[in-house]
Amino acid sequence: MRYVSPNLRLLFSPPLRPTLSVPLFISKPNPKPFSFSTILASSSSKRPRSFSNLSRRSNSTFKDRKGGGRDMTMEETTGQSKDSSSSFGLNKRRAEGRDKSDRPKKNPQLKERKLNPTNTIAYVQILGTGMDTQDTSPSVLLFFDKQRFIFNAGEGLQRFCTEHKVKLSKIDHIFLSRVCSETAGGLPGLLLTLAGMGEEGYSVKIWGPSDLNFLVGAMKSFIPHATMVHTQSFGQSPISDAAENVTAPIKASDPIVLVKDEVVKISAILLQPHCLQQSQIKPGEMSVLYICELPELMGKFDPKKAAALGLKAGPKYSELQHGKSVKSDRLDIMVHPADVMDPPVPGPIVILVDCPTESHLQELLSIECLNGYYTDVSSHLTESTKMVNCVIHLSPASVVSSPNYQKWMKKFGSAQHIMAGHGKKTLEVPILKSSARVTSRLNYLCPQFFPASGFLSLQHLNYSTSDDISSSEGPTLKICESIPAENLLKFTLRPYAQLGLDRSHIPTPMGQSQVVDELHLEIPEIADAAQHVREFWQELKESREVLPTSNDNGVMIEEPWLTEDTLPGCLENIRRDDLEIVLLGTGSSQPSKYRNVSSVYINLFSKGSLLLDCGEGTLGQLKRRYGVDGADKAIRNLKCVWISHIHADHHTGLARVLALRRGLLKGVPHEPLLVIGPRQLKRYLDAYQRLEDLDMQFLDCRSTTKASWDTFVRDGASNNDGSSPQSPRHSNAKNESMQEINQTLFAKGSRMQSYLWQPGSPVDHSAAYPFLKSLKKMLGEAGLEALISFPVVHCPQAFGIVLEAAERVNSVGKVIPGWKIVYSGDTRPCPELVDACRGATVLIHEATFEDGLVDEAIARNHSTTKEAIEVGNSAGAYRIVLTHFSQRYPKIPVFDETHMHKTCIAFDMMSINIADLPVLPKVLPYLKLLFRNEVAVDESDDILDALV
Repeated sequence: MRYVSPNLRLLFSPPLRPTLSVPLFISKPNPKPFSFSTILASSSSKRPRSFSNLSRRSNSTFKDRKGGGRDMTMEETTGQSKDSSSSFGLNKRRAEGRDKSDRPKKNPQLKERKLNPTNTIAYVQILGTGMDTQDTSPSVLLFFDKQRFIFNAGEGLQRFCTEHKVKLSKIDHIFLSRVCSETAGGLPGLLLTLAGMGEEGYSVKIWGPSDLNFLVGAMKSFIPHATMVHTQSFGQSPISDAAENVTAPIKASDPIVLVKDEVVKISAILLQPHCLQQSQIKPGEMSVLYICELPELMGKFDPKKAAALGLKAGPKYSELQHGKSVKSDRLDIMVHPADVMDPPVPGPIVILVDCPTESHLQELLSIECLNGYYTDVSSHLTESTKMVNCVIHLSPASVVSSPNYQKWMKKFGSAQHIMAGHGKKTLEVPILKSSARVTSRLNYLCPQFFPASGFLSLQHLNYSTSDDISSSEGPTLKICESIPAENLLKFTLRPYAQLGLDRSHIPTPMGQSQVVDELHLEIPEIADAAQHVREFWQELKESREVLPTSNDNGVMIEEPWLTEDTLPGCLENIRRDDLEIVLLGTGSSQPSKYRNVSSVYINLFSKGSLLLDCGEGTLGQLKRRYGVDGADKAIRNLKCVWISHIHADHHTGLARVLALRRGLLKGVPHEPLLVIGPRQLKRYLDAYQRLEDLDMQFLDCRSTTKASWDTFVRDGASNNDGSSPQSPRHSNAKNESMQEINQTLFAKGSRMQSYLWQPGSPVDHSAAYPFLKSLKKMLGEAGLEALISFPVVHCPQAFGIVLEAAERVNSVGKVIPGWKIVYSGDTRPCPELVDACRGATVLIHEATFEDGLVDEAIARNHSTTKEAIEVGNSAGAYRIVLTHFSQRYPKIPVFDETHMHKTCIAFDMMSINIADLPVLPKVLPYLKLLFRNEVAVDESDDILDALV
């Protein structure tokens, strides 16, 4: 029986007696009689009894990737807000960066496995990362009884393997076909996960061409060094101390043997752009063709032949089967193995090729060392010719469809070709089926907050046979078989009798209608619930005509929305194309089946967009929300990306987003994208840009605090841009302007000084001035009045952000205040956050833990659900959206409904239009109904099952 955690009371506190038949979440009676309220109330009585007498698994390592557990030294301090009597507990050591418990205790060592040369099972399998969103390269698993190899680790690999229980802890080697965000975006998160497992952690060896060293150097800025030591590059390049170098071949096109044992031989052939000298190759341009060769199997022993040659049954039979010659018992001859054994069975051969451009294709066609693998009728076959059984093409469709590439494919004779590049046939098939299923259910219940996926439904797929990459030259189709890759498609290598394709593990497609039909069977009253939710919008439309707004009389009210009959002034005559908040990722630590890691997309429609945090898989989530073309448009229109802190679940998707934007805007006049983040992020981006141009400018969060903005504005008014050597900013590091900037949470003598303001690392505000000018211009174009970062309590240089819209004037000349959004990042409740939230229209606050785990929240400098709501309530926020939930809560977190009158729980892909804010809290009880039958299982257990 699966272990059930006591902390997983997902929906309701277990009742001791039947609940009253009244709605739990509706703050005023519904004016229209509706029996569904009784259904909502009574549904809570169906929850199981409490498991509070059970204890959590003590050795779980998936409570939080960044968490150090309860055994850390606790130094709790409290601080008083000048406007609040509340005190806030925190883990000071963690906030100062002195808590090292989130790093591997020991250097993870490579695993030594006992190999199985006979390998009763061996296959290659497509791990469909990115295939439905066209944002990453698919991964390929090479499976043996005792060994596992993976080729490419794009974003979403962990999520896919968790869902399909592909055990990543058994992976020994990862090979990259290219070194870029497309093929390696999932590596940082994967390495952190493996290194944190168990007491020792796990480690794999990462192989790649010479520019792998640049990627390693970039990741060193935020991944513990112990996690990164097992890397090995090949080919000629500048030597890096972060990775070993294999001796380069005499010619770049010669094969390099990487792995050779009794199980498999893996060789690499470097592909570089045609006619380029080694010194002219830029990082990221090198590609690799991998050849995987299994050893041949000895033929079957024939006892009849042995007897005919005068041998008696006995030990000599065994010696012959082990390759030794013996003397005949009855004849004066030597008997050799070939005399009594059937011909050996050749070992299967798999080739993985990534040919990214036509220039690389020219090089591929000229590689002489591949001649021994060509078996088409025009080739000169010899005894040394090797039969290739399967070719997996990671090359893009634009290259694969070219006539020259098609001719090259035919040289492999009857080999099975699997097209794993980006093709239309697999575009609509969701890779993350569990997440897609939940999204479809949410869409049925409340399409206003959970729009349908940007992809077409499965029944509307429309692609032609021309989309499949294959030749159309008549009889050659029988020679060059080509099929599109699908999730979990296998090509069996052993047992030899089953050599070939295996589709038995391919997930069955599930359309929206099927999901809805299942939902109706599971929760019959859901149809009434969906109808009731739809009525909220009609009521909202009617209420806009009669409800007063908070500033009709011009008097400033601190908390004007204490009743549902009052709207904040900023929502008066609000347009639906003014603002949309899209929660792309709402989980913490690492991606899971149901929740991706942190990212919030601020859609300003025609005025552009912003990203607040950018965890791994952010680009894929954008494409699932808006479709491929819609996401590309969103990336083109990005105004800036803001990163709260340097933890991997908040920024490792950034390189992929920036690289795509660079490609989309190539040849189009544009400005580099402004990235705002903590200073450690700049070290990572600077190192990564040696590998791949990110086309960005960086601005330290400290330069966008309120004090920094005030100084910038004042200097602008005095025509002092800080660029002159006589500027006060150059004359004295302790001048008045600098002192004003320092009067923040981190000012000298404050209890939080050491969390950010370290000696010897002052902010160079003069260098930031040109970027602040660009930011100011961008804000104006986006209709924003302010973008202000403020420090929070989590780790060194952790920030929250305030976005304020500019005032607008309605048709009769009335000035309407702009809306205000506050995003907390990761934090404990703190006075600075409360101050920033004053009068916020929307507060997006992390709520990693349930209320009963406040000690754990303090230990890791996160917030509980109740604490997050109290921050919003004390600051008078109109609406509170809770996000960043621990993986303890797979579908919906634990919360106390008595606090939720202005609050809603976030889900991945949730889209909140500012015009719908009045309805937001009313939807929450219906969301609880939707998940009432879900089994209370810790999501981290699923992750653990998939990994170990």
